[in-house]
Amino acid sequence: MKRRCGASPEPGCLRTWANESQALAGRWRAAQCSGPGRSLSLDVREQRDGFGELLLKMRGLPAALPALPLELTVLYNYLVFTMGASNSAIEGEAEEIHQGLLRVLEAFGTCGQDLSTEELWQKVLQEATAEELQAPLHQLGALQAAWWLAAGRLGSTTGLLRLLSNTEDLGRAHCSEGENELLSLLKAWQVPVDASSLSLVQSVKELKEVLCTSAAFLQGLCGAGLQELEAGNFPTALSLLQEATRGFCSRRVLAQIYTCLGCCAQRMGKPQTALQHLKQAFQVDFECLPALSHTAAVFHELGETEAELQALALLYEALDKNLAAPASCSPHFLIQTELLVHTPLLASLLRHRHPSEVKYLLAQRCLQEGRVADAVEHYLDFMALLQQGLQQQVPLDGGSALPRIPEVFLEAASALEQAGRHHDAIIVCEEVISRTTNLIPQMLRVEERLEQPECPSPGAGLAGGLLSQKESLCCLTWRAAGYLHQGCAWATLGESKEAITQFSRCLGDLLRVQLCGSGAGWTESLLPEVEVLQKIRLLALIGRGAQFLELGKHKEALLDFQHGLQISPDDPSAASYLVQALWKLNRKQEAAAHWQKFSQSPAGEDRQQEGQGRRFPLYLVSCLKQAIFPHSESLVRSIQDYLGTTNQDPLC
Repeated sequence: MKRRCGASPEPGCLRTWANESQALAGRWRAAQCSGPGRSLSLDVREQRDGFGELLLKMRGLPAALPALPLELTVLYNYLVFTMGASNSAIEGEAEEIHQGLLRVLEAFGTCGQDLSTEELWQKVLQEATAEELQAPLHQLGALQAAWWLAAGRLGSTTGLLRLLSNTEDLGRAHCSEGENELLSLLKAWQVPVDASSLSLVQSVKELKEVLCTSAAFLQGLCGAGLQELEAGNFPTALSLLQEATRGFCSRRVLAQIYTCLGCCAQRMGKPQTALQHLKQAFQVDFECLPALSHTAAVFHELGETEAELQALALLYEALDKNLAAPASCSPHFLIQTELLVHTPLLASLLRHRHPSEVKYLLAQRCLQEGRVADAVEHYLDFMALLQQGLQQQVPLDGGSALPRIPEVFLEAASALEQAGRHHDAIIVCEEVISRTTNLIPQMLRVEERLEQPECPSPGAGLAGGLLSQKESLCCLTWRAAGYLHQGCAWATLGESKEAITQFSRCLGDLLRVQLCGSGAGWTESLLPEVEVLQKIRLLALIGRGAQFLELGKHKEALLDFQHGLQISPDDPSAASYLVQALWKLNRKQEAAAHWQKFSQSPAGEDRQQEGQGRRFPLYLVSCLKQAIFPHSESLVRSIQDYLGTTNQDPLC
């Protein structure tokens, strides 16, 4: 029979527990070194459970001084993983810290059940003066400070740091002009070091840096400035944040304050001032990459495309370099500033983009600016990154710059078409079509007041399972757009029959949609999808009709153009093609009448702007361009000659 540990842990038990703790910490370090693309969320939960089970074993025995340093270290690691797994500071962690302090008093033969947490810390630090307990207690104190900061209890945090520093006046003594006591105490706090620090999954030195950053944002002028910024009081926010830059803070925090200043100035409509503040952020800390991201946004606002693309390229290079660095050089901090500072605006302003997001922005901006060759290169690079696994490559949260992945593929196809790589565009579209085919119902009834689900993530919509009505509508739109692009590509290649086949498949898909109601009651989030469907239907009709004209099937072409004008009565391309079809059918008087009617329409200019793709998804740009009637001048001359010859008003 195996011998059980007694009331006081035997050396063998302590060694076993110590080995188990070191093994868990070692597995965490190994997980961080396993590659930059690895997701650590599963490892965090596994390590939390492992340390939790070990803590239960140790608490199964009465508290004893020989085991306390190890027990407090295990408790520290368990709580770090718990906070990291929950992405928030929760009430249960405060209770665990309280229980740990009671165990310390139990080991010294005293109790503190009726004491508050602040009183308990004071009693523990008075009673537990053993040298081997100093480092573990300071570790636990750092966690307590983190929890109190997250709860907004700045006074309690200051009091705890006074106790840990073993003086009531140290903070005030070290305060200089512009500093405050909490930040001064954090700066002066000397954390005892012992051999067990190697078993910590996040060092107290790293946690201390997080505490300093969080404290700087949570109090004083900086905190007030952020509150005003979030409330939209930009002049007041600008003044407070400018004053905060003169106070005590690390270079990292100072760079982040300058970044917030830049964003504030941008929202005030002062882009040049914003650029000055963002430049200051770089000068203080060249690793402040959110400032570079905002710089690109300001250049975009100013219309300085070259500078914007250069900023995005530099940002991608820096992020990619950081991602490719050995994991041992960039440890994953489980407790970070964002965990303690619950300000959505701050999290948004200081969010680090993933290289994949920046690569997509480069591709998108190049396509929008007509830099087709560069756009193709960036889209292909981005699609290669997707092959490595979407979950590891882009954050699937609401802050991502990415649209839905099928839309990215369609944008890539549009870029390839404009670059003359039509066969490649067809292949890319086939991927979209094949991935959405099984997700589309035979018939889709779209109600006016369709309830909307939460905003889906960039990678959603391509997995199996039941989809919402709106998701089904999106999938159908993407597949129809894929057929539309294939039709345009085959048409450019001179393959009219194949083009007609793809345009017909596109129109067949759209027949699956049954729009119920007049559209006045459709929600704002649904209306864009309906408008895109109508535009795709119009483009497919124009495309197929144009190919019928190429084959001499003028009657079939006329029907498509007539249906197109039913969808969009003032569309210049559909109207011009209709006139041409009538002309080729030798119905010249009707052709002239339609031409005069359209040329006198005040909506023609607005529709022409719409044809440039200003109101529709980027992936439709190439199709919109291809749908523009190419023979306007020659057709107009022919009609004018006809009218001059007949000397009659065709409208009579």
